[in-house]
Amino acid sequence: MSRKTKSQTQIRTMSRGTKIFTYICLAWAVLVALLPLVWLFISSLKKDPLARPGFQLPDSICLDGYISTFRDLHVMRYFGNSMIIAGVSVVISILMISMSAYVVARMEFKGKKLVNLMLYSTMFIPATALTYPVYNLVNKMHIYNTRGALIFIYACSGLAVSFFVIKNYYANIPHELEEAARIDGCGYAMTWWKVIFPIARPGIMTAGVLAFLNNWNEYYWASLVIVDREKLTVPALLSTFTTSFRTNYNGLFSAMVIIILPPVILYCVFSKFFVEALSGGAVKG
Repeated sequence: MSRKTKSQTQIRTMSRGTKIFTYICLAWAVLVALLPLVWLFISSLKKDPLARPGFQLPDSICLDGYISTFRDLHVMRYFGNSMIIAGVSVVISILMISMSAYVVARMEFKGKKLVNLMLYSTMFIPATALTYPVYNLVNKMHIYNTRGALIFIYACSGLAVSFFVIKNYYANIPHELEEAARIDGCGYAMTWWKVIFPIARPGIMTAGVLAFLNNWNEYYWASLVIVDREKLTVPALLSTFTTSFRTNYNGLFSAMVIIILPPVILYCVFSKFFVEALSGGAVKG
């Protein structure tokens, strides 16, 4: 066997081994991701999840938890609250971040590194450390116990992640496109709106979906600044299944299944934007 043939055989063997290893890693990742969801769904069908814990199949399918969630708790009302609060806050935050990220990514100015450092440092500040100043500010603004309070908090939180995703996508767009827009008479605002924003849509949509999922699942602020039951968001609704004496696990698990469906559906719909954003922001001509 010649040296060239031997090298080709080794390459095929290595590539085959790499594929097998990749499939094993992917299968393990899928298994780890799906096991909690499968456990949750199976538990929601049991009349008493504590009597048959784990992955044991129920003796008989019990849908009482789903029925009570829709009929007694009126969960669609809380879905509406979460949709309005999460949706409006995402629009406000992404609009602000997409414009500020454009300035930082495409322009040079004094203090640019400081701006980056200050934004990224917010990722390491826990929500509990902001409890008193945010709570005090919300009271002084007279928006406590309103949906506007949560919209204000959500729009100002999680900025670092959205800024990081959008800024990195902007950085991969060729400067020639901006120069062509300048020649055509576009200013900075028009260049951003007509040229940069459409091209960076995958990155912006990715940041928007991540922000929406974070706001949808947020519980701490929702339980802190909202008192009226009618204004609660979906995660805050879960606390109604637990009292000082007992926990309705069947209803709790059923409600959790219902709550996680919108984020899962949202991710499946916009998954192509995640792929485009993570591929490095290739510019389509």
